[in-house]
Amino acid sequence: MAIKLYHHPFSRAGGVVWALEEVGIAYELVWVDITKGEHKGGDVAARNPMGKIPMLVDGDAVVTEAAAIDLYLADRYALGRLAPRPDDPKRGAYLRWSLFAPSVIEPAVLAKLHKWEYRASAAGFGEHDAMLASVEQAVTGRDYVLGDTFSMADVIFGGTLRYMIRFKLIEPSPAVAAYVERLAARPALQRADARNAAVVAERGLAT
Repeated sequence: MAIKLYHHPFSRAGGVVWALEEVGIAYELVWVDITKGEHKGGDVAARNPMGKIPMLVDGDAVVTEAAAIDLYLADRYALGRLAPRPDDPKRGAYLRWSLFAPSVIEPAVLAKLHKWEYRASAAGFGEHDAMLASVEQAVTGRDYVLGDTFSMADVIFGGTLRYMIRFKLIEPSPAVAAYVERLAARPALQRADARNAAVVAERGLAT
């Protein structure tokens, strides 16, 4: 039975398609029209009370949250290839940068964009400038966040940066821009972009 990804190309589910292509397993995209609120009812809301996609169904397993889905796929289907094994010292950095993307990059960018007033020492995502400095450290002097080895952490971390740069939410440094360009050359990412674009065309979605 193929894995099912509840999907809309303009949601975080679009990025999970990249993870699935990197893993290289069969999967089915289940259309969810978020413009009509379909994610707030039906099968999605029944399985995920948050009423959000992406949602991955793999047999009896139901996984939500894009980063969690990507980590699940790597551990189950590409352990040792896209995910360091638990006894590999690189596992720490792998988890660090995988969780940094949704836990620090996204809220720090939103805080600056919407001019949130908050005490940085009390917020888990800290300060915007410190977030950017950490991103710079993660990609400077190496091809990927684990060095010369591509991993699912790059799908999560790099995919987040790719989105932020595309919508001009982050001004990339030369090191960050070069890192994102390396990711763009990956065949799996190109296949994912093509698959998302096909859904956009098929559904007549405005871009």
